[in-house]
Amino acid sequence: MNIFLKICLHCLALVVVQYGYLSAQTMRSAKNAAAATSEPILFEPNLISDGGVFGFTLSPDGKEAFWVQSKGKRDTLIILTSRLVGSTWQTPKPASFSTNSGKWKDIDPVFSPDGKTILFQSNRPVQSMPARKGFDIWAVKKTPKGWSEAFHLGNVINTDSSESFASMANSGNIYFMKSNENGVGLSDIYVSKFVKGAYQKPENLGFPVNTNFRESNPYISPKEDYLIYFSTDSTGFGDVDLYISYNQNGKWSKPANLGQPINSAVAEFCPFVHQKQKRLYFARQRKEGDRFVENIYWYPFTASRSIKQK
Repeated sequence: MNIFLKICLHCLALVVVQYGYLSAQTMRSAKNAAAATSEPILFEPNLISDGGVFGFTLSPDGKEAFWVQSKGKRDTLIILTSRLVGSTWQTPKPASFSTNSGKWKDIDPVFSPDGKTILFQSNRPVQSMPARKGFDIWAVKKTPKGWSEAFHLGNVINTDSSESFASMANSGNIYFMKSNENGVGLSDIYVSKFVKGAYQKPENLGFPVNTNFRESNPYISPKEDYLIYFSTDSTGFGDVDLYISYNQNGKWSKPANLGQPINSAVAEFCPFVHQKQKRLYFARQRKEGDRFVENIYWYPFTASRSIKQK
């Protein structure tokens, strides 16, 4: 009886050990599968990515998101927001600084690296420029009660040309897109440096970032060591591709296409890198009839690796 009991206990121990080993293997395989994502992941299907959204940004702690609701058109553009509670994103609602009245359009929210500021663009009236019709760069500040009222960044960084998709570095410098004033190319990327508390006259980044093609949607890294943006360069995979350029001793390197699977046969735009998550968020868009189908995707990302992608 004692021998039989010992045999049973020994067998049970072997089963427990084997089960533990298989469980560990399963968990390890799941982690490896997540790390080896072969295709970009659709972010929060239906709740956020509902076929009519773009321009996603996420707070440094990963708990507050903002994006643009387009409904596949461009006649009404509203900034929506949601909070992550536990592991669940809450029902989206209009951001406190945006509007669902249709009186104006709000686009391209982007968190500053410290999470205390959100830049966005709007064609709402500018008090000092009543005739201005295009998009200008606006901002809101984080307060103990939420987000401040939207404020205009002034008429040095903003002009009568439309400015859009602005992102901020640790230095306060803002990189953004506007129409090229010399008429070469459809749009270019500019930087307005923040010097002694004021934004300076924007500087065109020049070649090789800006070309005869359309360059736009610049995401600047916090340390200003790399820039991700879109270009309509005809050598790309689709209509619009994402590219990266590195700051090498104050000069921007020859841009590299981020390659597949980030870029595809359709259009990728509005890049945003979440530094803590090591994810690249972006919008992907295709035309379907008289509307766009556009959603938010993410893909594992480190700047040092991306330039090697083909």
